[in-house]
Amino acid sequence: MSHPVIAVTGASGAIGGRVARRLAEKGGATRLIGRRPERLPDLPGAVKAPAAAFGDGGAMRDALAGAGAMLMVSAHESPGRVQEHTTAVDAAVAAGVRRIVYVSFLGAAPDAAFTFARDHWHTEQYIRGTGLAYTFLRDSLYLSGLAAMAGQDGVIRGPAGDGRVSGVAHDDIADVATAVLLEEEEHYGVTYDVTGPAALTLADVAAELSRVAGREITYLPETREEAFASRAGYGAEEWEVTGWVSSYEAIAAGEMATVADTVPRLAGHGAQSFAEYLDAHPRAYRHLMP
Repeated sequence: MSHPVIAVTGASGAIGGRVARRLAEKGGATRLIGRRPERLPDLPGAVKAPAAAFGDGGAMRDALAGAGAMLMVSAHESPGRVQEHTTAVDAAVAAGVRRIVYVSFLGAAPDAAFTFARDHWHTEQYIRGTGLAYTFLRDSLYLSGLAAMAGQDGVIRGPAGDGRVSGVAHDDIADVATAVLLEEEEHYGVTYDVTGPAALTLADVAAELSRVAGREITYLPETREEAFASRAGYGAEEWEVTGWVSSYEAIAAGEMATVADTVPRLAGHGAQSFAEYLDAHPRAYRHLMP
């Protein structure tokens, strides 16, 4: 069975780049899309599209020309992210794309505790309204993000309480996305939670980081007020700090505790654990080394 040309957005990034390489290995025809074409990988069967950003509808239409499906890796967080997403979706419709696989977030909902997860829900709803075939991949927090929660002082701070998070590896997300893109019809209209094999407390995360870093890493629960105060010196805008803080609140609320079997079912192998990730990626905790 021949597959349509697959447009891969964010093809120089952590997820898009991995998916692009996997599709190339399987002989897929792709159009690689990014804001800086010079950073796109050179891959067999791949065409580098002209520079395009989600918020530029005309550029996105040109970049998507000839593609039948699109892997839509969500844009970087910003106050206008939903508008960027809807512009990109409109461009896909105008370009004749027939299917969108969207990288969403676990627990996406209009009232999600994690404010950035609300953007994903609104994007999902917009895609549903186009009439295109779609698949939503609701990823948990990245394992690399869990490792980065600890500061150089060896402390994880945040209002997560005793909640749990089922962090997932970029590689596992890419394997699932590749399978979904190539298997097509059986995934139409389906939403998948994409998680790691277990849900950890941040005390568990600190213990694993202690093991690999060779020093004590601790978790310090904060109140919401303490969390905003401890991040006040970063110079970030209020919407961004709210996103950071609310990610911990979502853990406390149980919104990131789901453990799904999507990775083994669709990728054909077990999902990577946090311990396995750390053992394979020492750079992820290099900032914690004594």
